[in-house]
Amino acid sequence: MKRLTFLSAPLLSFVVLACGGSPPPESVTPAPETPAPAVTTAPTEEAKAEPTPEEKKKAEALKELEKDRAKMKADHEADVARWTPELKKEAQTLADKAFPNAKEAIKAAAASKARKPGNADRDKFRHPVETLEFFGLKPTMTVLEYGPGEGWYTELLAPALAKKGKLVVTNGDPNGPAEERSTFYAERVKLFLETSPELFGKVETVTIDGKTPKIAGKDGQLDMAIVMRSLHGMVNAGKLDEWLAAIHASLKPNGVLGIEQHRAAADAKAEEVSKKGYLPEKWVIERVEAAGFKLAGKSEINANPKDTKDYADGVWALPPTLKQGDKDREKLVAIGESDRMTLKFTKVAPKAAPAAAAKAAAPAPADKK
Repeated sequence: MKRLTFLSAPLLSFVVLACGGSPPPESVTPAPETPAPAVTTAPTEEAKAEPTPEEKKKAEALKELEKDRAKMKADHEADVARWTPELKKEAQTLADKAFPNAKEAIKAAAASKARKPGNADRDKFRHPVETLEFFGLKPTMTVLEYGPGEGWYTELLAPALAKKGKLVVTNGDPNGPAEERSTFYAERVKLFLETSPELFGKVETVTIDGKTPKIAGKDGQLDMAIVMRSLHGMVNAGKLDEWLAAIHASLKPNGVLGIEQHRAAADAKAEEVSKKGYLPEKWVIERVEAAGFKLAGKSEINANPKDTKDYADGVWALPPTLKQGDKDREKLVAIGESDRMTLKFTKVAPKAAPAAAAKAAAPAPADKK
């Protein structure tokens, strides 16, 4: 019987190697896999920060301005289209006529078909014939219209003064920054005056800068200046005194300043109600007289006791703006346009300072012989 011999593992390995074999594979623990880096996609554009309230307000204002500018251009095109050869001839005849007085001139202009559609509807509220007659307008005068707006008074004054007098209107720079509303207003005036060379060809435009009030080249040349429903804008800009000084300088001695302004309650604070388009009458008179003018008369021609003067949107809630749209429309239309003061001032010589006055009154020294 044969004996079985068991070899130990080391001895077995030696035997295998000696016989030309390979050692058994060692048991290897695999290294842990390194996770592949996460693939990130770079953003195509940086995330934009949330706009500030000021930026939002500016964006809304620009959007509104673009809307208004588009409407202005559409309205202008429609207005140009209505100027038939017959209408142009009528306008030229009106401008060429020599009127005996301002009343007849304004009546003729008010009755003309050359007026923009809808403008005559405002006559019952604005009383242009009576208002300009109260100011003392004459067809031979050189008259400044401050801030013509959409030309409501311009289309009456231009033909009335075309033959014997002269109309000068203020305007901003129509070529200014497009994003500024002042440029839009200036564009509107320019387009309006270009509509009819027959009516407005003799109108002179003086470019002004609201930041530095001045009526260039007109010192002592004007017989009359009128400021129609614009005084609150001067107050809101903090430039009332400067504008009054500029107008005073532009007028001849005893020249007339005519003011029509939305009238606030007597006890209202001017700097507060001016933002809603109104000003207290007594306050206006005091400020204008302090600028070198004398009150020559007051009229209730444009008064409206129905105006409650307490609208959230200020005077612009009333016709013709009707800023609230259809809200309370019937009620506001029934009220009509605002309650307005109508004031006539004359330019007076500046009062001499006390020291200067005393010196002027002292007897002159005798000549030495």
